[in-house]
Order: sequence, then C-alpha cells, then structure tokens
Amino acid sequence: MDIEFVRSRFIKHFDGTTGSVYASPGRINLIGEHTDYNGGFVFPGAVDKGMIAEIKPNGKDKVCAYSIDLKDYVEFGLNEEDAPKASWARYIFGVCREMIKRGVEVKGFNTAFAGDVPLGAGMSSSAALESTYAFALNDLFGDNKVDKFELAKVGQATEHNYCGVKCGIMDQFASVFGKAGSLIRLDCRSLEYQYFPFNPEGYRLVLLDSVVKHELASSAYNKRRQSCENVVAAIKKTHPEVEFLRDCSMEMLNAVKAEVSEEDYKRAEYVIEEIQRVLDVCDALEKGDYETVGQKMYETHHGMSKLYEVSCEELDFLNDVAFDCGVTGSRVMGGGFGGCTINLVKNELYETFITTAKERYKEKFGRSPKVYDVVISDGSRKLC
Repeated sequence: MDIEFVRSRFIKHFDGTTGSVYASPGRINLIGEHTDYNGGFVFPGAVDKGMIAEIKPNGKDKVCAYSIDLKDYVEFGLNEEDAPKASWARYIFGVCREMIKRGVEVKGFNTAFAGDVPLGAGMSSSAALESTYAFALNDLFGDNKVDKFELAKVGQATEHNYCGVKCGIMDQFASVFGKAGSLIRLDCRSLEYQYFPFNPEGYRLVLLDSVVKHELASSAYNKRRQSCENVVAAIKKTHPEVEFLRDCSMEMLNAVKAEVSEEDYKRAEYVIEEIQRVLDVCDALEKGDYETVGQKMYETHHGMSKLYEVSCEELDFLNDVAFDCGVTGSRVMGGGFGGCTINLVKNELYETFITTAKERYKEKFGRSPKVYDVVISDGSRKLC
C-alpha cells in the first residue's frame, strides 16, 4: 500500500493540506479457529497487507470520510443518533463512539483511507480498518492514554455494537499487537500473550483465495456461537466452574451428549480439540517440528469442514489439492464460508503446488484462485 497514493487522494478531496498517516495490518491465523469466543487460544500474526488512513482534525463537529477504494464519500456527526447508513462508514463511526465511551474527546476530522487486504478472504480487513482508526484517534485526541489492549477491544466493540457481528478479540488483537517475524499465542480468556519467532527455513506460507465471498454477519456465524453456549450451559449444571468450552474436556462433553443436540455436540467437539491443537503447534514450533505443525493444520481443516461445518466445496477442493501435492499443512483460514486456505509449503514444492492448484481449480470451478504470499509484519503504527 502506497502512502503517497493515499495522500494524493486526501489532498484532492479535502482542503489541499495534509494530516497524519496511520496504518494497521490484516492478519493470518496459523491455527486456532473459532476458539477465541470460546475462551481458548489463537495463534495469529500480522501481515504485510492492511489499511492506510490519512487523518486531520477539521475543527467541526463532524467526520468527513472518503473511501478511496469504493470512491464513496460520507459525512456524519459524533453522537449516537448520527450513525451513517453506509456499512464501511459504520466501522469508523463505531470506533469514534467507542473511543468517546473510553474518555477520549474525539473531535471532527477529515479522512481518506485505502487498503490492500483482500476483501472476503478471511484476512480481517475490517479489523485492520478499526485498528487504524482506534490507534489514530488515540494519538490525535487521546494523548495515547488508551492502552493497546483497550484499542483492540474498541475494534471488537465496534463489530458488536455497530456492525452486528459477535466476533472474538483475535483479529483486532493481531492487528494492534503484530510484530514482524513473530506469531502471537493469545489466551483469549486471560488476554495473556506470548510471541513465538516464526521464520520457517525451507518453507513458505501462502494463501489461496477461493474467490468465494462470505458475510460474517450472516446468521451462520452467530448460530455456531450459540451452539457453543448451549453446550457450556449443559456442562455447567454439573461443573459450575465452567465458563467457556476452553474449560471443558471431551469427558465432560460426552457426559452431556444425551442432553444436547447432535449439531451442538459436533460444534463443541471441534472447539475442544482445536484449543488443544494450538498448544500442540506451539510445542512443535519450539522444536522446529514443522511436519507436526502441518499435520495439525490438516486436522483443523477436517474439523472445520465436518464438525463445525464452516468450509465449502471450493475450500475442501483446495485442501485436497494441497494434500495431493505433498504440501506440509493446509486448512481453511478465518471464519469460513469462503475465503482462503493457508498453506505451509516446502520451498521445492511451491511452484508445482501453485501451478497445479490454479489449473485444477479453474478446470472445476471456471475461475482461478488468487495467490497471496504471506510476510509476517508489524501492527498498528503512525507512518508520518
């Protein structure tokens, strides 16, 4: 993403002067999907694609915002009743409102923004947008008094309160806390986190975008969350200490199998196993054992496809191609219902895998998957 491009559009659409420029990244998640809202562990990293915004206070009581990518301009006030109709603008409005709730005296500003996070690919373009504005408003109006944890929560609260998505904390956390060359194991219950160096020699991380778009605000996401809560409620009757599926074992789940629906049981089975897989992958990485990392990725895909049922035909096909090509690890990444597979590929297999995947996918679905090489990068920051 080019700072000068964003700046040129800002100058064109506003008063010819410049402001401050901020950026936040999208993210990948190596393993640990749908575990965040269940109090479990996730293992994300920030990527070298994200959002860039130029922002300048305008001395008014309203925000004047231009989406460079959508070529759309919106103005809105800063009170609750001023919520804009445009869905992209609600993210910025929500961040403004959440920062105000935390004591930051947000004033009106002009802004233009653009991004190179692929939309609908499961790389959290919305979290990158929220984190950019949370970080910027904290810098411009808050004297940086809101800490980084709270900035991540601002983005999450924006999704909950203004965009209708009951997301966990992972996406915003990864965007704010990202660190080049490191993945982050985040305990979503305690918010304790640990950086793990991730520079796998002899391997590459690559995303294959199925070019199938999904809308996370759909009922399917919230329905799965409800399934998890149903199982926790059943287990809690005999184990009052249980708060999340993270606190549950397969033994506890099996004990209530007759009390929950078959669907709810399958959802919970996946989550309990996935939380353990994150810990197994961390152990494997500390030993440099990338074969085990890859095996766990395949196990995750199977669970997301057959138990959590958030995959789709296209993603399952790409996962099968990866396996056929000898790729070390592959799985659907993100919330599901479309988006990307994330693949851990030995360098010597990379070209063959990409060529084969493109050819076979196009032959079956009539279009080619997009390919994104992943570089683990830094989190939210001021650029100039």
